[in-house]
Amino acid sequence: MADESPLIRSLRTAVAAAPGDVPLRLHFAELLLSEGRNEEAVAEAAVALQHAPGDAAARALMMRAMGMPPVAPPMAPPVTPTVAEKPAAPAAPAPEAPAPEAPEAPAPAFDWAAAEQQVQDLVGPRFLEDPQAADGEGAAGDAAAWDVDAPGAVRLADVGGMEEVKDRLEAAFLAPMRNPELRRLYGKSLRGGLLLYGPPGCGKTFIARAVAGELGANFLTVSLSDVLDMWIGASEKNIHDIFETARRQAPCVVFLDELDALGAKRSRTHHSGLRNVVNQLLTELDGIASGAGNEGVFVLAATNVPWDVDIALRRPGRLDRTLLVLPPDAAAREAILRYHLRERPIEAIDLGKLVKVTEDFSGADLAHLCETAAEAALLDSARSGAVRLITTKDLLGAAKQIKPSTEPWFAAARNVAMFANEGGLYDDLLAYLKRKRKL
Repeated sequence: MADESPLIRSLRTAVAAAPGDVPLRLHFAELLLSEGRNEEAVAEAAVALQHAPGDAAARALMMRAMGMPPVAPPMAPPVTPTVAEKPAAPAAPAPEAPAPEAPEAPAPAFDWAAAEQQVQDLVGPRFLEDPQAADGEGAAGDAAAWDVDAPGAVRLADVGGMEEVKDRLEAAFLAPMRNPELRRLYGKSLRGGLLLYGPPGCGKTFIARAVAGELGANFLTVSLSDVLDMWIGASEKNIHDIFETARRQAPCVVFLDELDALGAKRSRTHHSGLRNVVNQLLTELDGIASGAGNEGVFVLAATNVPWDVDIALRRPGRLDRTLLVLPPDAAAREAILRYHLRERPIEAIDLGKLVKVTEDFSGADLAHLCETAAEAALLDSARSGAVRLITTKDLLGAAKQIKPSTEPWFAAARNVAMFANEGGLYDDLLAYLKRKRKL
């Protein structure tokens, strides 16, 4: 610049010739600052800090040039200029004591709640609601892995008809449980096993829930997908954990759905994993592993093919009681039809006529019949543009289209009842077939 003093011009040339000389650059910045050229002084101090990042004198000079109170007095000693010139004007006198350093404002705390809300769909929670045990498995008493339903409101009175089934349940299963004094008198244990078998869709699961309701017990449903695992030993551990959960939640009804899949005959099972599942199931039914037994644990099982269930599961002390659940009788069919038609637009339904033409229909068949009749009325309404109510004619027409799904089951069961009725296991089935003239 034209108005620069000879000293500043000389120092600028010297700094350009020795860019790494930090003391020389700081002396040059001090002269710039003394002449009020603060921005240039800041730039020179910044270059000095690039060469010496921790230099306190450069940092203090920059703060003074920016009008901020210095942290410490300048530490750079005066440097004799290399070019003989008249001395520069004296710098402004330094303050008697440096101003105290302003306290830094505390950094705001990290908002974990806001961060979790932003990434809640990408990552899981930071903490588990239920702490894990030291060994990494669920803490003692943790039943979160298995859904245990609280005692339900379903009772046997909610099962339409089927009085013979209810009487058998009352005599063989419920009466001993309802009378603790008589049970103690006769040495009856508060445990038991009952196998429900019969054609599909006839309400075996519903009856099991009704039994749990009668006992005021929790309800735990177990199916094949809950047990089988690809890792060796994991399936057996799943069965053990299920029964441990039931023991902790006693009184509890463990309902083994599709028992023929879980407890298939070991003589026909070539896969060692499935054989081990049956072995573990036998152990848990005996209550050996727990030490305390299965007091308060009631085991109910259901299957369509009891002849495929391992015979050891039906040994006394395990699933030693068997109950045949047949297609709904006339009273049950009427109750089922009323239930499935209760919220549909109907007109002048003759339930008596429907009950007669639906013999051997299962509960699932009756539900399908009502659905088919509703579809016919809906289609007519859509074509005509006027709402039409469901009539007896619609239901009778649907009954002609639907064949009872129980017929194939009875065809297979007939051979078993006639030629494989070892020990009278299927006497009740044989009596029913004779009464229905299906032999």
